[in-house]
Amino acid sequence: MFELIQLRCFVAVAEELHFGRAAGRLNMTQPPLSRHIQVLERVMKVPLFYRSSRTVKLTAAGSAFLVEARRVVQLADSAVATARAAAEGRHGLVSLGFTAASGYSFLPRFIANVQKILPDVRFVLKEMVSDEQVESLLSGRIDLGFLRPPVRHPAMVSQEVLRERFIICSPASVPEEERPRRLANFDRLPFITYAPDKARYFHDLLAGLFAGARAEPRFVQYLAQIHTALMLVGAGHGYALVPESSRRLHPDGVVFSELEDGEPIVELQATWRRDADNPALLALIPRLMELCGSD
Repeated sequence: MFELIQLRCFVAVAEELHFGRAAGRLNMTQPPLSRHIQVLERVMKVPLFYRSSRTVKLTAAGSAFLVEARRVVQLADSAVATARAAAEGRHGLVSLGFTAASGYSFLPRFIANVQKILPDVRFVLKEMVSDEQVESLLSGRIDLGFLRPPVRHPAMVSQEVLRERFIICSPASVPEEERPRRLANFDRLPFITYAPDKARYFHDLLAGLFAGARAEPRFVQYLAQIHTALMLVGAGHGYALVPESSRRLHPDGVVFSELEDGEPIVELQATWRRDADNPALLALIPRLMELCGSD
């Protein structure tokens, strides 16, 4: 069987139709080039060139072989380039977990920025709650997670990527003058809140806020997802507090307003394994840090 170097030599001679120029193109002397062509012809058992003292021409077999030989050489070069790019993190696959809420806040901007500088890095997106992301990171099912704190595992590294305020969601049917503006205004009002088992982070945040304001809303639903809370607000079931980025959803029947005594306390973190060895992930971490620093 012939070797790749013999194909490279054949393609160079076939394109130059001159052994001297082909040797120069390949940075070798003419004798080893001639030997590679002779070995190739011997292996193939057909002449590839007509040779004379003045000219070199392709035979019919040589012309037919050139098409496929070029393809093999190009494929080999492409394979080498792809392998090098993968080793350097410029090419590869990153499995990314995200909470539903992060899908319309930091995540789209992050992916768009990465694709500008690392266009050959592809993402596999997996929507998961925060606890599921931690389990998936530990098991290797995902490389990077966008989740809610805290993550207190020694195998993990976390970086805060977003901090935002809660905003008020009121049914559009409620007159403006009757809508709550401060935390204390929610006392005894019907309120759609977060389930302690499925959305512990948001549940605990709101519990702390209402305790501090000495407000006791009348909880009518316990949910895991923000978009479900917005749907119920739109249907007139009660009020809700959601992260400010939820404005991008534009739900029907919902009016957003500022929480006058609200602070930017809603955090989103990027988390990955301390021993991560996916080159594509390691290449995009600096970009992640740059985006966090620009906020």
